[in-house]
Amino acid sequence: MRVLVTGVAGFIGFHVARHLLERGDTVVGIDNLNTYYEVQLKEARLALLTGHERFHFIRLDLADRNGMSELFARQRPQRVVHLAAQAGVRYSLTNPHAYIDSNLVGFLHILEGCRHTQVQHLVYASSSSVYGANTKMPFSIHDNVDHPVSLYAASKKANELMAHTYSHLYSLPTTGLRFFTVYGPWGRPDMALFIFTKAILAGKPIQVFNHGNMRRDFTYIDDIVEGVVRVLDTIPQPNPAWSSATPDPGTSKVPYRIYNIGNHQPVELLHFIAVLEACLERKAEKQLLPMQPGDVPETYADVDDLMRDVGFQPATPITTGIARFVEWYRTYYQV
Repeated sequence: MRVLVTGVAGFIGFHVARHLLERGDTVVGIDNLNTYYEVQLKEARLALLTGHERFHFIRLDLADRNGMSELFARQRPQRVVHLAAQAGVRYSLTNPHAYIDSNLVGFLHILEGCRHTQVQHLVYASSSSVYGANTKMPFSIHDNVDHPVSLYAASKKANELMAHTYSHLYSLPTTGLRFFTVYGPWGRPDMALFIFTKAILAGKPIQVFNHGNMRRDFTYIDDIVEGVVRVLDTIPQPNPAWSSATPDPGTSKVPYRIYNIGNHQPVELLHFIAVLEACLERKAEKQLLPMQPGDVPETYADVDDLMRDVGFQPATPITTGIARFVEWYRTYYQV
């Protein structure tokens, strides 16, 4: 297939593109290489893809309306994996406009491109953040998610609504993936594992929010990629049992689906840190701090629908995943 991967220099986008190339697909990758975190890391990821005969990179911003229209008209991808976005809950507290430009305006350009070039399937990144103030565990795609607690989460919920509209109006098959705390080699420097590793190796204290009383459904990157690709190959069909009297948020009478991709095994943050300490063979100096605005105390994914529809459930334990990350980090940064 000819697949457009947006955010191809990003953490998940890079891994997905590499997997698609390895299985024989042609990948058109776009990224704006913004400075949200170190560009050098993005360029290093990109360097591992560049030169492959079936990989084509175009530097482009999602908010560039004409550029995006020309991209779709010229490249005519059969399927799209949309992973580019302004990420980060905390960053959205101080830079809200970045989320509107990328996550709303940019997503509209993706939808329009898919619509006008008859894309077979759009798979896009949502987030576990959409569960917001929900407290029922595990988080289910069949539960209402109308109470986000950050603008980042609101933008991802908006993406799901926008996608449904295009599935309804234009019969565009769309699938949204709610990722749960993705980690692993080539990860993002703004994520906890990266921040903790860097600080511990430098002998600096780490900030542990909510006094360590946090639980996260940490999901290893290889599991995420396997889930993304399986979903990409499974074009959603209308749900004949969907009823407007009792609407199911996770499906529809149009070709639209939502899935959680999480490890289904939430881990206490202090245990996560303990595993990291063991891998680094160093103890962390912890600064216990209160909960930050926009954060949630726990995430926990119900992945029953993912298992039923694509036959896959993430399963990499954190002991394995963290060890692989530490090995990569030491090699990449020569620590």
